[in-house]
Amino acid sequence: MTQQYNKPLPHPQGESDVYWQKAKQHELWLRRCDECGKAYFYPRDISPCCFSKRTSWMKASGRARLHTFAIAHRAPTPEFAADVPYVPAIVDLEEGPRMATNIVGIGEPTPEKLRIGMPLVVTFEDVSDTIALPKFRPA
Repeated sequence: MTQQYNKPLPHPQGESDVYWQKAKQHELWLRRCDECGKAYFYPRDISPCCFSKRTSWMKASGRARLHTFAIAHRAPTPEFAADVPYVPAIVDLEEGPRMATNIVGIGEPTPEKLRIGMPLVVTFEDVSDTIALPKFRPA
């Protein structure tokens, strides 16, 4: 890791270990219900679609469309002060699920640079020796 990351980090758990391992390899993986065939996010062992325990992992395309966003000009905690302004967002993954993330790669964020439905692609920020955070940039 080349930079110091002083923000709260996710805590991988058994259900999400594969997700975080693959993210560290800069791959986005989702869980899929083997009963109804729907992909879902956040990774968990029981399908939120039909509550089946028959689930498997699938590699996602990394493509998405912007569902909604905000431009944060005030940090929620002091650790995020250096990041403002930044763009928290919800994206619609090509595989179907929605995912909370950040939009990056647009320079100084302004409403003119973002539009609902714009195509995005995943990118990863390595924040520790074991965690890489998926974020999205314009495709």
